[in-house]
Amino acid sequence: MSLTFIIIAFVTLLAAAAAMSLRNLVHCALSLVVALAGLAAIYLNLGAQFVGFAQILVYVGAVAILIVFAVLLTRSDATPDQAILAPGWSIGIAVSAVVFATLGWAALNSTGLPRETPPAPVATVKNIGDLLMTRYVLPLEVIGLLLTAALIGAVIIAMREDTPKSEIGDRRSEMGKPSSSGGVP
Repeated sequence: MSLTFIIIAFVTLLAAAAAMSLRNLVHCALSLVVALAGLAAIYLNLGAQFVGFAQILVYVGAVAILIVFAVLLTRSDATPDQAILAPGWSIGIAVSAVVFATLGWAALNSTGLPRETPPAPVATVKNIGDLLMTRYVLPLEVIGLLLTAALIGAVIIAMREDTPKSEIGDRRSEMGKPSSSGGVP
């Protein structure tokens, strides 16, 4: 392991923990952006350029920004009164550590795990880009339209002004009454 990998992994884990434990929703969303960007940096550090760039474009560039907009559009100023950690947090952490160690031991001692490293694939970003723009261009455009429709729907829902039902009933009853000037409403 290189030093850059260790630093990136540490920052990513720290940001993920902050995203789960911070009280302010905006801070949680920004910590999630840092964690997703850290994953992209790990992918790029490991030589998976396409996955790293896709992580940046899709998750950091689209999903995380959409989450930030949704939080900013729909948030309230009230902070929750609940404690961050439940009363039995130490038991939960201990059980999680035991389960993680058991699953790790089972995976490393499995007979299905190949002992030799397979050859590196020859798929490059250029090859994948050529396939996306020739053979898979229609699914790519359909996904783009679907994401655009979802974003427009989220904006419409966030901007919709809810009027209480009692006000609607009062307005309807006023519409049927003649005005005090004797004219038609």
